[in-house]
Formats: sequence, structure tokens, C-alpha cells
Amino acid sequence: MIPRETVEQILDTARIEEVIGDFVTLKRRGANFVACCPFHNEKTPSFYVSPAKGIYKCFGCGKSGSAVGFIMEHEHSSYSEALKYLAAKYKIEVAEEEESPEEIAGRQRRESLLLVSEFAQKFYADQLRTPEGSSVGLAYLHRRGLEDETIARFGLGWAPSGRTALTDAAMAAGYKMEYILGAGLAVQREDGSIADKFRERVMFPIHSVSGRVLGFSGRTLHADNPAKYVNSPETEIYVKSRNLLGMCFAKAGIARSGKCILVEGNVDMVTMHQLGITNVVASCGTSLTVEQVRLIRKFTEDVTIMYDGDSAGIHAALRGIDIFLAEGLNVKVVLLPDGEDPDSYARKHTLDEVLDFIAGAERDFIEFKADLLLADAGKDPVKRANLINDVADSVAQIPDPVKRSVYADAVALRFGVESSILFQRISDTHQRLVEAERRMKERNSTRQALPAVPAVSAGAAPQEEPSAQPHTAAGYVPENLTLAPAERDLLYFLLRYGCEPLEFESDSPYYSGSEEDKQSVADFIGEALESDGGHLVNSAYKLLYDNYMRLYDDGLCQDAILRTLLDGEDRVLADLAASFATEKYPLTVGAFEAALTTTSSFLVNGVPKAIMVYAERRIQDRLDDLRATLASASAEEQLPLMQELLKLQTARSRIRKKIGREKTE
Repeated sequence: MIPRETVEQILDTARIEEVIGDFVTLKRRGANFVACCPFHNEKTPSFYVSPAKGIYKCFGCGKSGSAVGFIMEHEHSSYSEALKYLAAKYKIEVAEEEESPEEIAGRQRRESLLLVSEFAQKFYADQLRTPEGSSVGLAYLHRRGLEDETIARFGLGWAPSGRTALTDAAMAAGYKMEYILGAGLAVQREDGSIADKFRERVMFPIHSVSGRVLGFSGRTLHADNPAKYVNSPETEIYVKSRNLLGMCFAKAGIARSGKCILVEGNVDMVTMHQLGITNVVASCGTSLTVEQVRLIRKFTEDVTIMYDGDSAGIHAALRGIDIFLAEGLNVKVVLLPDGEDPDSYARKHTLDEVLDFIAGAERDFIEFKADLLLADAGKDPVKRANLINDVADSVAQIPDPVKRSVYADAVALRFGVESSILFQRISDTHQRLVEAERRMKERNSTRQALPAVPAVSAGAAPQEEPSAQPHTAAGYVPENLTLAPAERDLLYFLLRYGCEPLEFESDSPYYSGSEEDKQSVADFIGEALESDGGHLVNSAYKLLYDNYMRLYDDGLCQDAILRTLLDGEDRVLADLAASFATEKYPLTVGAFEAALTTTSSFLVNGVPKAIMVYAERRIQDRLDDLRATLASASAEEQLPLMQELLKLQTARSRIRKKIGREKTE
């Protein structure tokens, strides 16, 4: 039989209008397509195809179904044969195999995880009617202008303050602890105790396209909490990079309008839907991914990025443009006035006013980039040349040669450049991108375990800065040498002490005041990185971090996490984990370990310090980029760069004073 993962990939990839369009001529009618039914003779079209619902229906003969069902009916094929047909159409490799008892158990486990997640959503929603949930969670949602009908439609809720409120309710309802932990709803500490993952947070369910609850995004209402939003960990049913908040509610609006509007925030998306703009999805506070873009492409090829009008929103829009273009989508950008976000703007204006604003402010990516950068370029020929090259490189991302040609003409006309020169630049860049992708695929297909290097001796001197010869753990050479030492420190604390509690004193700024809320090393590091929007940059370190946190969120104890990592199929990852899980690793945050007599005092000093060192290294990495840019910048460009550089130097100095390593430049 075809493996379940392959079946899901086929069903997720297949677009019903493309499948049926191979057999009949479809004509758009609103959000749907119509045609004369291929299953009976008719002169007036009564055969409808709905991309939003993924179904077809003939109102003449009554036949209906999905893309797979159409192939089965039209080609008189079996379910397996229909899947193979679709796999061939979308170039998906199918390796048939018998479903083993383990696979059957895995399928049943996945369904159990979905069921307990749906129970959790109902539990959180019901909590809005309790005294605590009503006075805190519901009051917050009302302050944000959300109506009760909207709150109920999107399944919003409140995670109560009780340490095991959800866990107790789920257990009482008959759900097994392994599924509660497996769905990321609770965590198990090293001492065996259980605690709910979400407490005292407004809850936003994350749904699959079909409407199943996969995970949650929880917003704290405590101003002093560094983790404003906490999302469910990645599980067997929830992968962050493949899901968009609100897609199950937006798909019909996207198909009807022929366009998807992408916003950043959870409340932004909900408020826009409440106003009546229903083709809106949110990236749930994460950087846009290729998988998310491909999910949008299932419903439309036209996307409008609607981000805040501040510097962060502009840079986020610029990052997203090339991803959309590379996947063949048509992308436009709407920037709101500075100080506004989609939520605040929607609450201040009527539906017609917001729609008129979007229609008037929507700009093609060429126009957006040109207007944004031309103001700085002025008449400087070098700056104008760099701008034109930048826009041309975005055009080079487009896979369709016809679209590339049309956009190349538009760029040439916009900037008054000879089209042949521009075509050559775009062609050369496109070829480099294609070649780079080919080489990457070859490297991935021929990847072999790298040989281990000798362990670092216990007496090695701690490094304050990256050396000329990069440290290699398990043969891995980091891509970013500035951040590598600090990232290694974080991994050391995770692999050695991740499940250990942090016993902060009452005068510490990290003291929670409650035994129940005491954090582990992994919790502290995870929340610090998530609240700062950062992630490990070096690829192998990031992979090890993600795997550790996934196992930790599954409730495994430290020894079990290490065994799983060390016994895994990926031997490079196993060797890397082993290199950190030893006493011989030399910390870069300072030689203070030997001076501390207990593990507890070592951790409460070392873990926060490692976080601060990592923040300082990130600032240093940005400073290095700025200095490199300044070297070739014109006089007009240098002022804003110098202003940013001074701000970063001040921030770095503050951090260095805190960690006792202030230096002179």
C-alpha cells in the first residue's frame, strides 16, 4: 500500500481545478468553476468545481467528490490507482509498502493526538465563562474589539492559572497521559511531575486546512513576561512551518476573491475577518516559510502582504517577496501608516474604508521596491544601479520564463534601462539560482557522516571570541563564526542540564515567586530565544536544538533525550550531541565554573549569562555587517547606518557590563 505520509502529500498537493481541468474545460464563475458534466450529456453547464472546498458537484446527475474521487469515477480506477495518477501528475515519488503494525499504531496515535487537541480547544473556550477566564481572558478579547460571535467562531479561549487544570480535565474525560504529552499540551519534568504547557494565556487554536485542531498560540497578559506569545511545540500533528493561522476560515474567501492577504499577528487576522475581509491568514509570529507559501498557492496565485508600516514591517515584507516569487506567485505589498497594524486600522475604519485603502495602497513588488529605495538613491548613479540590480535579482526568482520576461520589460521601462542588459542580468542570476539548487540537492542526496575530531581537553582555555580556526564539534564547521561560540554554550547547557530546575534567589530578577512556576534550564533558554524572535543560525546547531526541544516538549527526561539523540539514525547529529554532553566542553562565557561549588549556583549564574552572551554576539554580528556596508556606502547612506551602529554599540556595551566583559573597540 501507499504510505500514509505519501497519501497526505498527494492530497495536500493536488488542486482539484487543475486535475479536472485536464479532462474538461472549466470557466470561472465567482469563487467556483463551471463546465458541462463529463458524466452525462448536457448543453447547459451544471457541473461545479469548488477550489475552496476541494470538491466537484454536478447538479444534473448528482455525481460529486474530491480530486481522487473524480479520477476514480472518470477513469474507472481504484483508489490506489487514482492516487498513483495524481502522484505522477505532480511528480511525487510513490514507494508502496505493506502497512505494518507499527504504521497502524502510528495512524491511530495521530488520530488520538487530534482528538485530545480538539478536547483542549473546547476546554479553553469553556474557561472564558469561568470567573477567572471572564474577568481576564474575555475582558482582554473585548478590549481588542472582538465580539462574542467572533470569539466562538475562531474557538478562542483562556488557559487557566492552575498548574494541571487542562491535564486533570483531559484525564477525567478519559484521555491518556501519553497523548496529552504527545500533543504538546503538557510537559513532564525530570522528577516525573506534570504541568500544563499553557497557563494564564489567551488561546488561539491553530487549525489544519480541513479544520482539525493541530496546536495553539497562547498570548500572555503579563507585561513583564518576556515570552509574549508561546506556540505549541512541533508534534506528530503540528509542524510550524507548514501551517498558517486562519487558513481553514480564509480558504473560501481566498477562492472567492482570487487573492490571499497575509498579516503577521493573531489578532490582526481575527479582527480583519470580523470586519468582513475573510481572505486573510497570519504567519503566527514566525518568519514566512516556503511550505506556508505553497499552502497559499493551493488556493490562489495572487498574494498581498499587509504588514505594519514601521521599519520591521518593511523589512519583513522585503524578505517575503522573494519567497513568493520563487514559488511562482504574484505578490503585492500594502504598508499601513506608521504606528498602525491591521488590527488597529480595522477597528478605526469601516469595511469599505479598509477595502478602499487596500485597493489604493496595493503596490506591485517592483513599484514597492523602487519607491522604497529610490528615495535614498536620488540621482546617485551607483545607488540607482544597485537598486536596479536588486529588483532584477527578485525578478530572477520567478520560475515561469514568460512572467520573467514580462517583469523584465516592466523593470526596464520603470528605470529607463536597456532591456537587453537587464535580460542578461536576470538570466545570469536565474541560472545561478538553478545551479545552486541543483548542487544543494546533490549534497543532500550524497550526505555522509563526517569523521569525529578529538575531544577538547578539560584544561583548554575558554575562548572569548571566535578563533581563526573554527571549532569543529563532530567534524562540523559552523557557517557563522561570530555566533558559533555562544550557540555552542546554549547547547552545552541543554545537553548537560536541560531538565535541571533553576533555583533563583528571591532578589534575582528571574525569581518567579512560586515553586510551581519554577523554570528548568530548557524552559529558560527556549522562552528567551522565542521572546527575542531569534533562533540558532548555524545549521547543525539549530537542528540539534530543535530536536532536543521537541523531545523535551514530549515530556522525556534528560537521560531519555540523550539516549534518543545518541541512538538516532543521523550519526552526525548523534556525534554532535555527544560532543556537548560531556564534562570536557570549554565554555566561552568565562572560566567561572570551577569557582562555583554547586550545580545550582553554576546554573543560576551560567544560563542567564549564556543568554546575554548570545544576545551580545547577535549584536556583534549585525555590527560586522554594518561596517562592511559602510565601507562602500555613499555619504547619504552613511548617516542612517552610523546611527544604527551607535545604537547597537550602546546596547552591546550595556550587555557586556552585565556579563563583566566590557572591552574597548
